[in-house]
Amino acid sequence: MRVVLSHTTHPGNIGAAARAMKTMGLARLYLINPRHFPDAQATAMAAGADDVLENAVVCASLDEALHGVVHTVAMTARLRDISHEVLTPREAMPEVVKHAAEHPVALLFGTEMSGLTNEEASRSDVLVRIPADAAYSSLNLAAAVQVMAYELGVAREYAGLDDERPEVTPASHEQVEGFFRHLEETLTQIGFFNTKHPTKLMQKLRRLYARARMEREEINILRGILTATQEAKFGPGGAGRKAAARKDEGEKGS
Repeated sequence: MRVVLSHTTHPGNIGAAARAMKTMGLARLYLINPRHFPDAQATAMAAGADDVLENAVVCASLDEALHGVVHTVAMTARLRDISHEVLTPREAMPEVVKHAAEHPVALLFGTEMSGLTNEEASRSDVLVRIPADAAYSSLNLAAAVQVMAYELGVAREYAGLDDERPEVTPASHEQVEGFFRHLEETLTQIGFFNTKHPTKLMQKLRRLYARARMEREEINILRGILTATQEAKFGPGGAGRKAAARKDEGEKGS
């Protein structure tokens, strides 16, 4: 289980989050471009969870932080103009526990002031919103980590996982992202998009495939279909040549 904090601005919140993690038996902290870390204030607020801070992994990007992850839960405190499913922590955690029994999973938290960007949130499999008073729904970052860590512990205690689980290998974050890049490239090449900026439609497609909880083999099948589609339109290797030509034209134009 990874707890991923994106672009944290206050080092004290990193330390407090580490403390919240350790109280619930979590140890894998990932930090995406923190403004201040390491920092004495983070150590002070960790209150004994120094080992969590010392082993924290600092990453330069979201893709780096989610490398190898098969299931990502992104936290949100506001309604968003994206089509991802929004659950409560209690609804989401049983699925997280099932994945975490054998594969890396992540809880993703955004910056203190504005939370996750829509782009970051769209990389998740599901959004989670902690029920709070509508008139004052903003939780401190460490408090949100504590709530999620507690709900994870509750779900873990009552998971009742079978010893004989099906031999299924979920697709990793990088495999899923590779598929979406391939999908967007193919849809662009065959003229499916009506605009040059298909962001909204790609977000809807992400949500559609997120519901499927794709396996590694399924990703390979889908990418095989995309490759066959490209070859049917452009011939073997034609799509690659066409993309290279577009790149050359762009470089000449610049």
